[in-house]
Amino acid sequence: MDKPSAQQAIISNRHAWDQSARLHKETDTWKGLLDAVVHPGFTCLDPTITRLLQAVGVAGKDVVQLGCNNGRESLSLFSLGARSVVGIDQSVAFLQQARELADLSPHSPQFIESDIHHLPESLLGQFDVALVTIGVLNWMPDVTQFLRHVASTLKPGGTLVMYETHPFLEVFDPKAANPFLPASSYFQRDPFVLQESIVYEGQGAQTGPTSYWFVHTLGSVVSGAVAAGLQVGHLQEYAHCNREELYEQYEHQPAQLPLCFTLTATKGMD
Repeated sequence: MDKPSAQQAIISNRHAWDQSARLHKETDTWKGLLDAVVHPGFTCLDPTITRLLQAVGVAGKDVVQLGCNNGRESLSLFSLGARSVVGIDQSVAFLQQARELADLSPHSPQFIESDIHHLPESLLGQFDVALVTIGVLNWMPDVTQFLRHVASTLKPGGTLVMYETHPFLEVFDPKAANPFLPASSYFQRDPFVLQESIVYEGQGAQTGPTSYWFVHTLGSVVSGAVAAGLQVGHLQEYAHCNREELYEQYEHQPAQLPLCFTLTATKGMD
């Protein structure tokens, strides 16, 4: 199979996400969300990202989440005192779920359908905090270009907050006979070509539309932030898993692997 262009990969990934959305409404997690979001203090954010957002300061701020999926994390930002929240995603089907949750919530986030590479001008320079969480970077063909678009949403002095899977974890195949034997190169540049529905909890693999999963080294993420005009102020790696259950086998090992990381980076005042 020929390597797709960046735009072809983005379109394929959007289609794959739209086709997978219904699978996420068939889970106990979705049913639990419908009950939970009615509470003003609802949050699904784990302690790691909660502490970081508190340290950066979300209370009274305007926050945008790039790649908001079904909006559960965007809604959670109100529990930290966010003044306004905008969630952006290119999947129409997941944004429908986000609006369904928001309709049950006492809060009023705004959800916008957009390819992150073609953001509406009305969003540029409008936010104090831009949030990127687990499962966003690897759908992006060019991490530097992506981070430039993220930076464009920030006000001068605004901060990017990122909480993502550690790219070193991509070296391993959790379904392999020996899941601790490296199965691919950390420096692989061509994307993994996936033929399965995109699910991140509980379900087994199902055949689905083609999608493309790109591996970006930690160095390329940091360099991309710098190239986007952001000053990196925090980078921390962790031994806990913030990914699908399959990856929890990599926790609590005698020789512990880096499983996720957080990063903050601030836009200049000029």
